[in-house]
Amino acid sequence: MRRKLTFAGVLLASALALAGCGNAIDTGTGSTDKPAEGDASALPKACSDENPYLAVLLPNLTNPYYVAMKEGFETQGEKQGFKVEVQIANDDDANQLSQATAMLQKSPCAVALNPVKSEPAAAIVKAANDAGVPVFTVNVTVDDKALTAQGAHVIQYLGADNVAGGEQTAEQVLADMGADAELKIGFVTEPDEVPVVQRDGGFKDKISANPNAEVVAQVDGNVKLDDSLAKTSELLQGNPGLNVIFASTGPAAQGAIEAVKASGRDVKVYGFCAAELATDTKLYPACVAQEPKDYGMRVVDQVKAYIGGEKVETNILRPLKMFKAGETPGPGEVG
Repeated sequence: MRRKLTFAGVLLASALALAGCGNAIDTGTGSTDKPAEGDASALPKACSDENPYLAVLLPNLTNPYYVAMKEGFETQGEKQGFKVEVQIANDDDANQLSQATAMLQKSPCAVALNPVKSEPAAAIVKAANDAGVPVFTVNVTVDDKALTAQGAHVIQYLGADNVAGGEQTAEQVLADMGADAELKIGFVTEPDEVPVVQRDGGFKDKISANPNAEVVAQVDGNVKLDDSLAKTSELLQGNPGLNVIFASTGPAAQGAIEAVKASGRDVKVYGFCAAELATDTKLYPACVAQEPKDYGMRVVDQVKAYIGGEKVETNILRPLKMFKAGETPGPGEVG
């Protein structure tokens, strides 16, 4: 399926180029280079409109994370004078590619992309590149190898410092349970999203300071509550010695907590915060939270700066907030 999506993206990009949508700079290698900051001639004509059209692509609205992010894009977009359109892919890569195609036909000034999955999203970036439209990614990075294969590029990525988030969580586990405690750890993760893999890596690096800590199993929660609940139930059944779960997304945390409660087991859930759920010492001792509304607002500001000729950073990594027993993340503070 991924190969088909990537191939479809190449065909789409070629079609857009033939249709005369390209302001991209051809280097002679079939790829495009990022326009220099301040080069107004390299920007889409729409950027000079009184209210430039900003195309925003999000995965879903079932996760409170994206509800908050959508609000951030819309409120800050209005403040900065953009006409913002948000499309929701319902967690379907092909649907997100189709939405991107339709939005590019409307000649946006820029695209803000939170991919459904990291690898297939390279086709969207390539299509935007060939249309001469700058791409700003948020929260989920596009796979570097897929971008290279397509000769595509993004202007900027903005999101959480995911490695640090995993590290913070592991440090809290060691502080709570002991630097040499016997830990049998299960992961509720999502192996097809780069940021989630980074979180897992950060956690593993720090937890390895304890020679008695062992990751015994990993399951794919698919960043969905129901999937995470079902997969955590299977994880618990198959690993009777399990005593810690690292849930690397908000829905994974929520699903894991519900599964542990149903099992009656003494298993601690750590990870990225479930939406507005209070932490407690018995089951859910700590979590780290992102601020998706703030991310959406910041991306709008970065687009505004870029089209105004300012130099913008390639990567902006935001710190995460730690919540410990008895604390509750506020609205929009989620994993």
